[in-house]
Amino acid sequence: MVYLPETLSGLPRRETNSQATAAWGDPSAIVLRCGAGTPSTVSTQPCVSANGVDWLAAEGDDHWTLTTYGRTPAVEVLFNPNAVPSSNVLPELAASVGRIPAQEECLSTQRETDFR
Repeated sequence: MVYLPETLSGLPRRETNSQATAAWGDPSAIVLRCGAGTPSTVSTQPCVSANGVDWLAAEGDDHWTLTTYGRTPAVEVLFNPNAVPSSNVLPELAASVGRIPAQEECLSTQRETDFR
């Protein structure tokens, strides 16, 4: 948590009152939670790789939820892709999240193009 950026996709980091969480923007446009449930080794969700960090992507009605794959603890990020581009969020988080060692690589048949 101490390695997370002070700004993410141009939004300033804000205070949260819950452990292992971070948020950017006011109101919060990006929310991060460390210690999310570790995804199953088999998933039908699309896999996205950004600067060496694999994420499983789940699209909701008004937001995306991306969860790191192959890292324990898992990190979960929620944001509205219409308000905040994923091409900014994931690469900017890679240096911080990448400090958690990867034990597995995502081999999804739905693997998306790397964000760089």
